[in-house]
Amino acid sequence: MASMAQAIRMALRYGEENLDVTDIFGEDVGPPLGGAFTVTQGLAKAWNTPLDERGIVGMATGIGLAGKRCVAEVQFADYIFNTIDLLKLAGNTCWASKGEFNLPIVVMTPTGSGIHGSIYHSHSFDAWASRLAGWKVVLPSTPLDAYGLMLAAIEDPNPVMYLIPKALMRARGNEKIPGEPADDKELRAMIDQPVEAAALKAWKPRWPKLEGYKVEIGKAKHVMEGSRATVVSYGRQMPIVEEIARRLQAEQGIDYDVFDLRTIYPYDWAAIRASVEKTGRVLFVNEDTEISNFGEHLLRRTCDELFYSLKVRPRVLAGKHIPGIGISPVLEDVSVPQANHIEKEMIELATEQA
Repeated sequence: MASMAQAIRMALRYGEENLDVTDIFGEDVGPPLGGAFTVTQGLAKAWNTPLDERGIVGMATGIGLAGKRCVAEVQFADYIFNTIDLLKLAGNTCWASKGEFNLPIVVMTPTGSGIHGSIYHSHSFDAWASRLAGWKVVLPSTPLDAYGLMLAAIEDPNPVMYLIPKALMRARGNEKIPGEPADDKELRAMIDQPVEAAALKAWKPRWPKLEGYKVEIGKAKHVMEGSRATVVSYGRQMPIVEEIARRLQAEQGIDYDVFDLRTIYPYDWAAIRASVEKTGRVLFVNEDTEISNFGEHLLRRTCDELFYSLKVRPRVLAGKHIPGIGISPVLEDVSVPQANHIEKEMIELATEQA
């Protein structure tokens, strides 16, 4: 099965071949590196930019205003903060022009912790991105969803922020990408760039016959069906939540209703509402800092609209409100939710007396 990095690379290949993507660019996006996480290796439309995030976002906006489709990468979400005003302007375009001008651009950036990247390579951006009115914001947790959300983002007529959980870049899914060969080694031999300089000079990717597959933006995935309690997550924490939910169901008989949000905005409130009305218990889990966290918005809306359906208090589990994450594994483990923190909250949620 493809890794998330390979899935995104294949989606970009499909985009440049079939969806009129004219440019894929960013810092080290083109040859010889093909992206810090190898996401853009071998792509025909990939090219390198200077170390200039404002230039990258400005270039993407110009390409979009010219009616072309592009995918721009900011190498790490930590470096995107100096582009906030430009992102806001991009989000304004369709609304301010009364729909006369679309901006069919994708800005992708790796986000979150999990690689011990210390203070400048571990920030989350999902809560910040949710405040950029005019942007759709997606954050996959599996390779297949990464592929389908990228194709949906490319086809969208207006800006999409494509956040990639960097800790899951090498994670492999259990669902094949449409057109992916059955053997992992065969896929690596076809599309993974060799490391050796001599081999790299002669290397050309051999792309599989990829097929179109889209994940609807704004539609959550119902990962597990249950009636005891609802757990909503996305990105890096999602596989952890699922593993814990399946284990607690097997060991303790607690059946959780588990959702992968997949889209930060527009989000699938209908799915959340139906689940909370069924279970009366809900936990929102993500790794962004706890102050002004996107999970807090979901909790507020739960209280406003579903108060009389709740059996116990709704909960948010998020990262600590600190300026950054230390490079030490110990510091990272106590800064953002880990498996032990998530399991504790899930058990307390399910067993709290109504």
